[in-house]
Amino acid sequence: MAIRNIVKFGDEVLNKKCRPVEKFDHKLAVLLNDMADTMYDSNGVGLAAPQVGILRRIVVIDVGDELIELINPEIIETSQETQNGAEGCLSQPGQYGLVERPMRVKVRAQNRHGKWFEKEGEELLARAFCHELDHLEGVLFTSRASRMLSPEELEG
Repeated sequence: MAIRNIVKFGDEVLNKKCRPVEKFDHKLAVLLNDMADTMYDSNGVGLAAPQVGILRRIVVIDVGDELIELINPEIIETSQETQNGAEGCLSQPGQYGLVERPMRVKVRAQNRHGKWFEKEGEELLARAFCHELDHLEGVLFTSRASRMLSPEELEG
């Protein structure tokens, strides 16, 4: 397992759409392990493959309950009820913005062995699902933010 470099804002890879994963092999397992290590080392709650320079549909998330690995994920259901809160990104350190997201989200994805499953999340997990899956489409949270937050607002 290894810590990978996180791609920073301005790198074109963050604006590109990712390709599906087709091979569920040892190389994928190593990437998933490295992504989890990188996310934990950076104190993040989620990390998408393009953030480590890989244009594949792979996401890891841990909002404090368990590590969730999503391969070829898609959002299949969202609630009408929304939440509006501060969001940041490991690829844009120190920047935060107000982003409206669904309160509840259900995703369908494959695990590291290729088996399909569904996972539902509320509040922070729903926000993380939306944020990380946006990365797979080349979309950054700043394009969804109603406004960016100042350092003073974050402290208050």
